[in-house]
Amino acid sequence: MFAIGGRKSPLVWAVHLSVLLLVLLWTLPTAGLFITSFRTADQIAVSGWWTALSSSERNQVTRLPDGPGTQATDGSYTLSGTVLPDGGSVVAWGKTSLKPKAFTPGETVDMGDGVTMVVQANGSYTMTGPKALDGGGRIFFTAATPPSFTLANYSKVLFANGMLRAFINSFTVAIPSTVIPILVAAYAAFALAWMKFPGRALLLAVVVGLLVVPLQLSLIPILRLYNNLHDLTLVPDKSLIGQLIDLSGLGTHSDDGTMVGFSSKSYLGIWLAHTGFGLPLAIYLLRNYMVGIPRDIIESSRVDGATDFQIFRKIILPLSFPALASFAIFQFLWTWNDLLVATVFLSHQADSLVMTAKLKDLMGSRGGEWEILAASAFVSISVPLLVFFGLQRYLVRGLLAGSVK
Repeated sequence: MFAIGGRKSPLVWAVHLSVLLLVLLWTLPTAGLFITSFRTADQIAVSGWWTALSSSERNQVTRLPDGPGTQATDGSYTLSGTVLPDGGSVVAWGKTSLKPKAFTPGETVDMGDGVTMVVQANGSYTMTGPKALDGGGRIFFTAATPPSFTLANYSKVLFANGMLRAFINSFTVAIPSTVIPILVAAYAAFALAWMKFPGRALLLAVVVGLLVVPLQLSLIPILRLYNNLHDLTLVPDKSLIGQLIDLSGLGTHSDDGTMVGFSSKSYLGIWLAHTGFGLPLAIYLLRNYMVGIPRDIIESSRVDGATDFQIFRKIILPLSFPALASFAIFQFLWTWNDLLVATVFLSHQADSLVMTAKLKDLMGSRGGEWEILAASAFVSISVPLLVFFGLQRYLVRGLLAGSVK
Protein backbone atom coordinates (compact mmCIF):
# COMPACT_ATOMS: atom_id res chain seq x y z
CA MET A 1 0.00 0.00 0.00
CA PHE A 2 3.05 2.24 0.03
CA ALA A 3 4.72 3.60 -3.09
CA ILE A 4 8.42 4.26 -3.65
CA GLY A 5 9.83 6.87 -1.31
CA GLY A 6 7.44 6.11 1.55
CA ARG A 7 4.46 7.89 0.03
CA LYS A 8 1.03 6.31 0.33
CA SER A 9 -0.47 4.76 -2.73
CA PRO A 10 -3.54 6.47 -4.21
CA LEU A 11 -5.36 3.19 -3.61
CA VAL A 12 -5.40 3.98 0.12
CA TRP A 13 -7.62 7.00 -0.48
CA ALA A 14 -9.82 4.96 -2.80
CA VAL A 15 -10.31 2.37 -0.08
CA HIS A 16 -11.11 5.04 2.52
CA LEU A 17 -13.62 6.73 0.23
CA SER A 18 -15.25 3.40 -0.59
CA VAL A 19 -15.62 2.57 3.09
CA LEU A 20 -17.06 6.02 3.79
CA LEU A 21 -19.53 5.62 0.93
CA LEU A 22 -20.68 2.24 2.24
CA VAL A 23 -21.13 3.67 5.73
CA LEU A 24 -23.25 6.50 4.35
CA LEU A 25 -25.35 4.11 2.27
CA TRP A 26 -26.20 2.16 5.42
CA THR A 27 -26.45 5.07 7.87
CA LEU A 28 -28.60 7.56 5.95
CA PRO A 29 -31.63 5.27 5.43
CA THR A 30 -31.45 4.17 9.06
CA ALA A 31 -31.28 7.78 10.25
CA GLY A 32 -34.19 8.69 7.99
CA LEU A 33 -36.28 5.82 9.36
CA PHE A 34 -35.43 6.85 12.92
CA ILE A 35 -36.47 10.48 12.33
CA THR A 36 -39.64 9.37 10.54
CA SER A 37 -40.66 7.28 13.53
CA PHE A 38 -41.09 10.47 15.60
CA ARG A 39 -43.08 12.43 12.98
CA THR A 40 -46.84 12.60 12.56
CA ALA A 41 -48.71 11.11 9.64
CA ASP A 42 -49.51 14.55 8.21
CA GLN A 43 -45.87 15.63 8.23
CA ILE A 44 -44.75 12.39 6.60
CA ALA A 45 -47.34 12.87 3.85
CA VAL A 46 -46.18 16.34 2.83
CA SER A 47 -42.41 16.38 3.34
CA GLY A 48 -39.38 14.13 3.59
CA TRP A 49 -37.47 13.28 6.76
CA TRP A 50 -34.61 15.57 5.76
CA THR A 51 -36.98 18.55 6.26
CA ALA A 52 -37.99 17.47 9.77
CA LEU A 53 -36.24 20.44 11.39
CA SER A 54 -37.85 23.03 9.09
CA SER A 55 -41.45 24.12 8.61
CA SER A 56 -43.43 22.17 6.07
CA GLU A 57 -46.05 23.68 3.76
CA ARG A 58 -49.31 21.97 2.91
CA ASN A 59 -52.37 23.02 0.92
CA GLN A 60 -55.51 22.73 3.03
CA VAL A 61 -59.16 23.68 2.91
CA THR A 62 -61.59 24.62 5.66
CA ARG A 63 -65.34 25.18 5.55
CA LEU A 64 -66.79 28.33 7.03
CA PRO A 65 -69.59 27.96 9.58
CA ASP A 66 -73.12 28.77 8.55
CA GLY A 67 -74.21 32.43 8.84
CA PRO A 68 -75.66 34.89 9.41
CA GLY A 69 -72.78 36.07 11.59
CA THR A 70 -72.74 38.65 14.35
CA GLN A 71 -74.61 41.91 13.68
CA ALA A 72 -72.79 45.14 14.62
CA THR A 73 -74.36 48.44 15.77
CA ASP A 74 -74.08 49.88 12.27
CA GLY A 75 -76.13 47.00 10.84
CA SER A 76 -73.21 45.11 9.22
CA TYR A 77 -72.56 41.43 9.88
CA THR A 78 -69.27 39.84 10.87
CA LEU A 79 -68.22 36.19 10.78
CA SER A 80 -64.89 35.22 12.36
CA GLY A 81 -62.93 32.13 13.35
CA THR A 82 -59.66 30.35 12.62
CA VAL A 83 -58.50 27.95 9.95
CA LEU A 84 -55.65 26.61 12.09
CA PRO A 85 -57.07 25.30 15.37
CA ASP A 86 -53.95 23.17 15.93
CA GLY A 87 -51.42 25.94 15.36
CA GLY A 88 -49.16 26.93 12.50
CA SER A 89 -49.18 29.89 10.15
CA VAL A 90 -50.87 30.78 6.88
CA VAL A 91 -48.49 31.44 3.99
CA ALA A 92 -51.14 32.30 1.38
CA TRP A 93 -54.84 31.76 0.77
CA GLY A 94 -57.41 31.88 -2.00
CA LYS A 95 -61.11 31.62 -2.89
CA THR A 96 -60.80 28.58 -5.20
CA SER A 97 -58.87 25.34 -5.27
CA LEU A 98 -57.26 26.42 -8.56
CA LYS A 99 -55.62 29.42 -6.88
CA PRO A 100 -54.90 28.55 -3.24
CA LYS A 101 -52.10 31.14 -3.12
CA ALA A 102 -53.86 34.07 -4.72
CA PHE A 103 -53.73 36.34 -1.67
CA THR A 104 -51.31 37.06 1.11
CA PRO A 105 -52.15 37.01 4.84
CA GLY A 106 -53.63 40.28 6.05
CA GLU A 107 -54.88 41.29 2.58
CA THR A 108 -58.53 42.39 2.41
CA VAL A 109 -60.29 40.62 -0.47
CA ASP A 110 -63.63 41.46 -2.10
CA MET A 111 -65.75 38.29 -2.02
CA GLY A 112 -68.65 39.87 -3.99
CA ASP A 113 -71.98 41.43 -2.99
CA GLY A 114 -70.18 43.88 -0.74
CA VAL A 115 -68.65 41.09 1.37
CA THR A 116 -64.97 41.39 2.27
CA MET A 117 -62.69 38.91 3.94
CA VAL A 118 -59.25 38.94 5.45
CA VAL A 119 -57.15 35.99 6.68
CA GLN A 120 -54.30 36.69 9.07
CA ALA A 121 -51.00 34.83 9.27
CA ASN A 122 -52.00 33.17 12.55
CA GLY A 123 -55.00 31.57 10.85
CA SER A 124 -57.75 33.88 12.12
CA TYR A 125 -60.21 35.19 9.55
CA THR A 126 -62.89 37.85 9.48
CA MET A 127 -65.71 38.13 6.94
CA THR A 128 -67.73 41.33 6.86
CA GLY A 129 -70.88 42.12 4.87
CA PRO A 130 -73.74 44.63 4.76
CA LYS A 131 -76.38 41.96 5.33
CA ALA A 132 -76.72 38.54 6.90
CA LEU A 133 -73.97 36.23 5.69
CA ASP A 134 -74.81 32.92 4.08
CA GLY A 135 -71.71 31.16 5.44
CA GLY A 136 -70.93 27.61 4.47
CA GLY A 137 -68.23 28.67 2.01
CA ARG A 138 -64.71 27.32 1.86
CA ILE A 139 -61.26 28.86 2.25
CA PHE A 140 -58.29 27.34 0.46
CA PHE A 141 -54.95 28.13 2.04
CA THR A 142 -51.34 27.05 2.32
CA ALA A 143 -50.27 26.46 5.90
CA ALA A 144 -46.74 26.25 7.25
CA THR A 145 -46.50 23.76 10.09
CA PRO A 146 -43.56 24.11 12.47
CA PRO A 147 -41.41 21.04 13.09
CA SER A 148 -42.79 18.82 15.81
CA PHE A 149 -42.09 15.34 17.11
CA THR A 150 -44.29 12.91 18.97
CA LEU A 151 -44.01 9.68 20.96
CA ALA A 152 -47.52 8.62 19.99
CA ASN A 153 -46.17 6.26 17.32
CA TYR A 154 -44.09 4.33 19.84
CA SER A 155 -46.94 4.41 22.34
CA LYS A 156 -49.23 2.78 19.80
CA VAL A 157 -46.66 0.16 18.87
CA LEU A 158 -45.58 -0.71 22.41
CA PHE A 159 -48.92 -0.57 24.18
CA ALA A 160 -51.30 -1.79 21.52
CA ASN A 161 -53.56 -4.68 22.46
CA GLY A 162 -51.53 -7.88 22.65
CA MET A 163 -48.18 -6.30 21.74
CA LEU A 164 -46.49 -7.25 25.03
CA ARG A 165 -47.63 -10.84 24.57
CA ALA A 166 -46.26 -10.86 21.03
CA PHE A 167 -42.94 -9.49 22.31
CA ILE A 168 -42.69 -12.39 24.78
CA ASN A 169 -43.70 -14.86 22.06
CA SER A 170 -40.80 -13.64 19.92
CA PHE A 171 -38.41 -14.45 22.74
CA THR A 172 -40.09 -17.85 23.16
CA VAL A 173 -39.41 -18.59 19.51
CA ALA A 174 -35.99 -16.96 19.06
CA ILE A 175 -34.08 -18.20 22.12
CA PRO A 176 -34.71 -21.98 21.71
CA SER A 177 -34.38 -21.63 17.93
CA THR A 178 -30.89 -20.24 18.52
CA VAL A 179 -29.72 -22.56 21.30
CA ILE A 180 -30.93 -25.86 19.83
CA PRO A 181 -29.08 -25.55 16.47
CA ILE A 182 -25.89 -24.53 18.27
CA LEU A 183 -26.01 -27.59 20.55
CA VAL A 184 -26.70 -30.00 17.70
CA ALA A 185 -24.26 -28.38 15.28
CA ALA A 186 -21.43 -28.31 17.83
CA TYR A 187 -21.53 -32.09 18.23
CA ALA A 188 -21.85 -32.65 14.47
CA ALA A 189 -19.01 -30.22 13.68
CA PHE A 190 -16.69 -31.89 16.19
CA ALA A 191 -17.41 -35.28 14.66
CA LEU A 192 -16.77 -34.03 11.13
CA ALA A 193 -13.58 -32.25 12.18
CA TRP A 194 -11.80 -34.69 14.54
CA MET A 195 -13.51 -38.09 14.45
CA LYS A 196 -12.77 -40.60 11.70
CA PHE A 197 -15.69 -42.69 10.45
CA PRO A 198 -16.83 -44.04 7.06
CA GLY A 199 -18.66 -41.55 4.86
CA ARG A 200 -17.40 -38.45 6.66
CA ALA A 201 -16.43 -36.68 3.44
CA LEU A 202 -19.78 -37.52 1.83
CA LEU A 203 -21.67 -36.25 4.85
CA LEU A 204 -19.70 -33.00 4.77
CA ALA A 205 -20.51 -32.62 1.07
CA VAL A 206 -24.22 -33.07 1.83
CA VAL A 207 -24.03 -30.36 4.50
CA VAL A 208 -22.36 -27.96 2.07
CA GLY A 209 -24.97 -28.79 -0.55
CA LEU A 210 -27.80 -28.00 1.87
CA LEU A 211 -26.48 -24.46 2.18
CA VAL A 212 -27.82 -23.62 -1.27
CA VAL A 213 -31.33 -25.04 -0.70
CA PRO A 214 -33.77 -22.10 -0.52
CA LEU A 215 -36.02 -21.86 2.50
CA GLN A 216 -39.09 -21.41 0.32
CA LEU A 217 -38.32 -24.61 -1.59
CA SER A 218 -38.23 -26.81 1.50
CA LEU A 219 -40.91 -25.09 3.56
CA ILE A 220 -43.99 -26.87 2.17
CA PRO A 221 -42.48 -30.42 2.13
CA ILE A 222 -41.30 -30.01 5.72
CA LEU A 223 -44.71 -28.74 6.81
CA ARG A 224 -46.47 -31.69 5.15
CA LEU A 225 -44.04 -34.14 6.75
CA TYR A 226 -44.55 -32.55 10.14
CA ASN A 227 -48.33 -32.66 9.82
CA ASN A 228 -48.13 -36.40 9.09
CA LEU A 229 -46.67 -36.94 12.57
CA HIS A 230 -50.09 -36.32 14.08
CA ASP A 231 -51.36 -39.24 16.19
CA LEU A 232 -48.09 -41.18 15.72
CA THR A 233 -46.77 -40.53 19.23
CA LEU A 234 -48.17 -42.28 22.26
CA VAL A 235 -46.42 -41.63 25.57
CA PRO A 236 -47.57 -41.69 29.22
CA ASP A 237 -48.74 -38.40 30.66
CA LYS A 238 -46.51 -38.69 33.71
CA SER A 239 -43.32 -39.43 31.79
CA LEU A 240 -40.71 -36.77 31.17
CA ILE A 241 -41.48 -36.70 27.45
CA GLY A 242 -45.18 -36.49 28.14
CA GLN A 243 -44.68 -33.56 30.53
CA LEU A 244 -42.52 -31.75 27.97
CA ILE A 245 -45.14 -32.27 25.27
CA ASP A 246 -47.88 -31.07 27.59
CA LEU A 247 -45.83 -28.02 28.60
CA SER A 248 -45.25 -26.99 25.00
CA GLY A 249 -48.89 -27.51 24.07
CA LEU A 250 -48.11 -30.18 21.49
CA GLY A 251 -50.22 -33.14 22.52
CA THR A 252 -53.74 -34.06 23.50
CA HIS A 253 -54.78 -36.18 26.46
CA SER A 254 -56.49 -39.50 25.81
CA ASP A 255 -58.84 -41.39 28.14
CA ASP A 256 -56.26 -44.05 29.09
CA GLY A 257 -53.76 -41.57 30.57
CA THR A 258 -51.51 -41.12 27.57
CA MET A 259 -50.36 -38.17 25.53
CA VAL A 260 -51.35 -38.56 21.88
CA GLY A 261 -50.10 -36.85 18.76
CA PHE A 262 -48.34 -33.64 17.83
CA SER A 263 -50.02 -30.36 17.00
CA SER A 264 -48.49 -28.70 13.92
CA LYS A 265 -49.30 -25.22 15.22
CA SER A 266 -47.01 -25.19 18.25
CA TYR A 267 -43.73 -23.79 19.49
CA LEU A 268 -41.98 -27.12 19.04
CA GLY A 269 -42.90 -27.07 15.38
CA ILE A 270 -41.26 -23.73 14.74
CA TRP A 271 -38.25 -24.68 16.90
CA LEU A 272 -37.68 -27.76 14.78
CA ALA A 273 -38.19 -25.79 11.57
CA HIS A 274 -35.66 -23.11 12.52
CA THR A 275 -33.26 -25.81 13.72
CA GLY A 276 -33.45 -27.64 10.41
CA PHE A 277 -33.03 -24.49 8.35
CA GLY A 278 -30.10 -23.25 10.46
CA LEU A 279 -28.12 -26.47 10.91
CA PRO A 280 -26.25 -26.53 7.55
CA LEU A 281 -24.70 -23.10 8.09
CA ALA A 282 -24.02 -23.84 11.76
CA ILE A 283 -22.27 -27.15 11.04
CA TYR A 284 -20.23 -25.70 8.20
CA LEU A 285 -19.16 -22.65 10.19
CA LEU A 286 -18.28 -24.54 13.38
CA ARG A 287 -16.52 -27.36 11.52
CA ASN A 288 -14.25 -24.91 9.70
CA TYR A 289 -13.36 -23.26 12.99
CA MET A 290 -12.71 -26.53 14.84
CA VAL A 291 -10.45 -27.80 12.07
CA GLY A 292 -8.21 -24.79 12.67
CA ILE A 293 -7.57 -25.75 16.31
CA PRO A 294 -3.98 -27.10 16.64
CA ARG A 295 -3.86 -30.87 16.37
CA ASP A 296 -1.21 -31.07 19.10
CA ILE A 297 -3.77 -30.02 21.70
CA ILE A 298 -6.15 -32.80 20.70
CA GLU A 299 -3.43 -35.47 20.54
CA SER A 300 -1.95 -34.43 23.89
CA SER A 301 -5.37 -34.75 25.49
CA ARG A 302 -5.85 -38.22 24.08
CA VAL A 303 -2.42 -39.26 25.32
CA ASP A 304 -3.49 -38.09 28.78
CA GLY A 305 -6.49 -40.40 28.57
CA ALA A 306 -9.22 -37.90 27.74
CA THR A 307 -12.27 -39.26 25.95
CA ASP A 308 -13.80 -37.64 22.87
CA PHE A 309 -16.58 -36.17 24.99
CA GLN A 310 -14.11 -34.70 27.48
CA ILE A 311 -12.04 -33.22 24.64
CA PHE A 312 -15.20 -31.72 23.15
CA ARG A 313 -16.49 -30.32 26.42
CA LYS A 314 -13.27 -29.04 28.01
CA ILE A 315 -11.17 -28.05 24.99
CA ILE A 316 -13.16 -27.67 21.78
CA LEU A 317 -16.14 -25.77 23.15
CA PRO A 318 -14.16 -23.10 25.06
CA LEU A 319 -11.84 -22.54 22.09
CA SER A 320 -14.79 -22.39 19.66
CA PHE A 321 -16.69 -19.68 21.51
CA PRO A 322 -16.04 -16.99 18.81
CA ALA A 323 -17.61 -19.21 16.16
CA LEU A 324 -20.51 -20.10 18.43
CA ALA A 325 -21.17 -16.44 19.16
CA SER A 326 -20.90 -15.55 15.47
CA PHE A 327 -23.54 -18.08 14.48
CA ALA A 328 -25.72 -17.11 17.45
CA ILE A 329 -25.87 -13.55 16.14
CA PHE A 330 -27.02 -14.61 12.69
CA GLN A 331 -29.47 -17.20 13.95
CA PHE A 332 -31.03 -14.89 16.50
CA LEU A 333 -31.40 -12.08 13.95
CA TRP A 334 -33.06 -14.44 11.52
CA THR A 335 -35.48 -16.03 13.98
CA TRP A 336 -36.36 -12.73 15.66
CA ASN A 337 -37.21 -10.99 12.37
CA ASP A 338 -38.85 -14.03 10.79
CA LEU A 339 -42.43 -13.81 9.57
CA LEU A 340 -42.74 -16.54 6.96
CA VAL A 341 -41.84 -19.54 9.15
CA ALA A 342 -43.84 -18.15 12.07
CA THR A 343 -46.90 -17.73 9.85
CA VAL A 344 -46.67 -21.33 8.66
CA PHE A 345 -45.73 -23.17 11.86
CA LEU A 346 -47.53 -21.11 14.52
CA SER A 347 -51.20 -20.70 15.27
CA HIS A 348 -52.88 -17.54 14.05
CA GLN A 349 -54.56 -16.98 17.40
CA ALA A 350 -53.79 -13.70 19.16
CA ASP A 351 -51.91 -15.36 22.04
CA SER A 352 -49.51 -17.14 19.65
CA LEU A 353 -48.53 -14.29 17.32
CA VAL A 354 -44.91 -13.20 17.28
CA MET A 355 -43.98 -9.54 17.07
CA THR A 356 -43.56 -9.43 13.29
CA ALA A 357 -46.99 -10.96 12.74
CA LYS A 358 -48.58 -8.65 15.32
CA LEU A 359 -47.07 -5.59 13.65
CA LYS A 360 -48.40 -6.78 10.30
CA ASP A 361 -51.91 -7.00 11.75
CA LEU A 362 -51.47 -3.64 13.47
CA MET A 363 -50.64 -1.84 10.22
CA GLY A 364 -53.33 -3.57 8.20
CA SER A 365 -53.14 -5.26 4.83
CA ARG A 366 -52.14 -2.13 2.89
CA GLY A 367 -49.34 -1.03 5.23
CA GLY A 368 -49.97 2.67 4.58
CA GLU A 369 -49.26 3.93 8.09
CA TRP A 370 -45.63 4.87 7.60
CA GLU A 371 -45.30 6.38 11.06
CA ILE A 372 -46.30 3.06 12.64
CA LEU A 373 -44.02 1.15 10.29
CA ALA A 374 -41.01 3.31 11.19
CA ALA A 375 -41.63 3.08 14.94
CA SER A 376 -42.23 -0.67 14.82
CA ALA A 377 -39.01 -1.15 12.86
CA PHE A 378 -36.92 0.35 15.64
CA VAL A 379 -38.84 -1.50 18.35
CA SER A 380 -38.26 -4.80 16.57
CA ILE A 381 -34.53 -4.22 16.01
CA SER A 382 -33.79 -3.05 19.57
CA VAL A 383 -33.20 -6.57 20.91
CA PRO A 384 -31.07 -7.75 17.93
CA LEU A 385 -28.96 -4.61 18.30
CA LEU A 386 -28.26 -5.45 21.94
CA VAL A 387 -27.28 -8.99 20.95
CA PHE A 388 -25.09 -7.75 18.11
CA PHE A 389 -23.19 -5.15 20.13
CA GLY A 390 -22.78 -7.60 22.99
CA LEU A 391 -21.16 -10.24 20.75
CA GLN A 392 -19.66 -8.14 17.95
CA ARG A 393 -16.04 -8.72 19.02
CA TYR A 394 -16.51 -12.43 18.24
CA LEU A 395 -18.24 -11.87 14.92
CA VAL A 396 -15.20 -11.28 12.69
CA ARG A 397 -13.20 -14.03 14.38
CA GLY A 398 -16.02 -16.46 13.77
CA LEU A 399 -16.57 -15.41 10.15
CA LEU A 400 -12.88 -15.86 9.36
CA ALA A 401 -12.92 -19.36 10.80
CA GLY A 402 -10.98 -21.76 8.59
CA SER A 403 -9.97 -19.09 6.08
CA VAL A 404 -6.27 -19.29 6.98
CA LYS A 405 -4.00 -21.96 8.34
